[in-house]
Amino acid sequence: MKKLFVAIGLLLSMTAMADEGMWLPYLLGQQKYAEMKAKGLKLTPEQLYSINKSSLKDAIIIFGGGCTGEIVSAEGLIFTNHHCGYGAIASASSMQNNYLRDGFYAKTKADEIPSAGLSVQFLVRIDDVTKQVLDSMKGLSWKDWEAKKAGVFDAIAKAATAGTHYEARVYGMFKDNQFIMYTYERFKDVRLVGTPPESVGKFGGDTDNWEWPRHTGDFSIFRVYAGKDGKPADFSTENVPLKPKHFLPISLKGVKEGDFSMIFGYPGSTNRFETSYGIKLATDVKNPAFVYMRDIRLKAMFEEMKKDAAVKLQLASNFASLANYWKFYDGETKQLLKYDVYATKKKQEDALQAWISKNNKAEYAGIFSNYEKAYAAWLPYAKQKEYYEQGITGPSVIKFANRLEAVERFLTKGGGDAKKALADLTAARTALLKDLNKPSEQQMLWQLVKAFNKDIVPDQQPVMFYNLMKQGFGSLNDDNTYKMWAAAAFANSLILDDQKWTTFVGNPDAGSLQNDPLYYTAKSFRENWNKYKPQLDAFNNANAELGHLYLKAYREANATKVMYPDANFSMRTSFGNVKSYKPRDGVKYDFVTTSSGLLEKYKPGDYEFDLPAKQIELLKKKDFGPYADPVRKDLVIGFITTDDITGGNSGSPVINGNGELIGLAFDGNYEALSHKINFDKDLCRTICVDIRYVLWCVDKLGGASNIIKELKLVK
Repeated sequence: MKKLFVAIGLLLSMTAMADEGMWLPYLLGQQKYAEMKAKGLKLTPEQLYSINKSSLKDAIIIFGGGCTGEIVSAEGLIFTNHHCGYGAIASASSMQNNYLRDGFYAKTKADEIPSAGLSVQFLVRIDDVTKQVLDSMKGLSWKDWEAKKAGVFDAIAKAATAGTHYEARVYGMFKDNQFIMYTYERFKDVRLVGTPPESVGKFGGDTDNWEWPRHTGDFSIFRVYAGKDGKPADFSTENVPLKPKHFLPISLKGVKEGDFSMIFGYPGSTNRFETSYGIKLATDVKNPAFVYMRDIRLKAMFEEMKKDAAVKLQLASNFASLANYWKFYDGETKQLLKYDVYATKKKQEDALQAWISKNNKAEYAGIFSNYEKAYAAWLPYAKQKEYYEQGITGPSVIKFANRLEAVERFLTKGGGDAKKALADLTAARTALLKDLNKPSEQQMLWQLVKAFNKDIVPDQQPVMFYNLMKQGFGSLNDDNTYKMWAAAAFANSLILDDQKWTTFVGNPDAGSLQNDPLYYTAKSFRENWNKYKPQLDAFNNANAELGHLYLKAYREANATKVMYPDANFSMRTSFGNVKSYKPRDGVKYDFVTTSSGLLEKYKPGDYEFDLPAKQIELLKKKDFGPYADPVRKDLVIGFITTDDITGGNSGSPVINGNGELIGLAFDGNYEALSHKINFDKDLCRTICVDIRYVLWCVDKLGGASNIIKELKLVK
């Protein structure tokens, strides 16, 4: 009896503790409202989420394809992170008007810059469609259900939005044990209004990424436009600023330790129910390989970026994207090992197995033995997957070369128009060459090809490719072999030669393509990897089915417990407090950072820690305007909270108990980078840029008082 009690205790420990949790907004009144109110929330449940009335959820948007933003004025003004707007800012920039480097603020609406391809989505409503989905899968095997699922989701979404301009998406929750439909309204006319200089918006660079204390002004400003009828419309000079259902007032009161904080946004993905088998695969193989492949690519790019400002601008967006998760997965591995999350998960699984055995649950009896078999079957191929996906296919020339596969198929097997396919690819090639930095691509390619040969077992390699390299260039143990091969490939490929490309497009033949060195490289590794994709598919299918059963068993064992599903880029709410923390013995981190610390980090001319001369002058004079913190007698730059977030929450509003904006969430802390898998109630912190620093940058540094006047400031 004692053993069973211990087992159940361990099982219950998997449920939310402290400020853990990414909650569904429409269920807050039933699930967490009382706890939120006890922590300091002053709003009613209907003020947080309502279908029929204006509510806080109406001010929260999906920004672009993977971030969150918030509406902060009655004229559709958007705040989000600098790194979320980075691509749009870089696209709007040129060497003559380098907004990325120098910053930009539109003084009038006519000065705002259209952002082609950028859209925002507003949440209209959330509905539980579990019964509809389950009714559609009665009697189906897991394999058949997986094949049918996308069609079922699509049919439900289309039926729900028929006759409207809305779009809907069905999300599987708890590993497809519950199904929720989110309905959205998408606006496609989004314009750049303001951005600080990159030295402010990316202050600290990769060195400070995922670190606290932090002094980054990670914000950018956009505006959403609509047709004159208030409905979504393609870009037009006739469009007008959107009149939102709700926008966030902005607090100038600042934060103190213990203050309530709440975050609405779109967390991308977590796997809090990951098994011990998944933890071991991540720490032993997957994460180290991922980090190593990205490390090669980043170093090759950085060597060229630091030589030339034009190259830095050219590669900036791609570099930032690569670097972010390079550091994340490095930190995740270290934290998973440091806190022995494997052992914790193993205990939880033993507890669930004890419950299964005790209650004679035959449906769940083989879960963990089948997990063991699935992981054992996949393990021999796991490193090759990362080396191929994060390494070999990383260089843009290889990505483009892989797109020529259809052309070769048409030329050798028929079934398509090779000339038409090439005509379509010509525009893509032009874009490739515009953004291509040959020195960095050439270096990363030879290093990646060398690493693959060195680290992947011989029987999983493209043997003919390496044999030909050896015959033509020398020993595979010599760096010069790979360097000479890469130089020859870049010099002789039709992909990079205008005359050869034009000739090939005019008269395409299979031999010319098959003998092209860059296409042959892409093809060799692609066909080699394709031999092992069945093993990956089998592993993913087994893992999905077992995960479904695991969560079904877990929820049954904890039927009375309130739980939140893993993040999946559907709107969630998390809440907590402004709070300092102790990362290790003898060290305590304050809950805010100030301009004093910013000046201490400042290094003139440094790649990561430089600042605009005007900012240094203003801060040294303590010219903080109305944005100074009355207690600190300084300008607060950032603060931390205990709210639970993950990627996708970038740009999310940090909101006080009165529903006022106090900051923008932009990062997590290094000591808790295992948060996608394991939430640490003592160490997890959300790093936020203080809204007063944002306003100071706009007003005092940027001189854009017109933007400040548009906001509703609460003093």
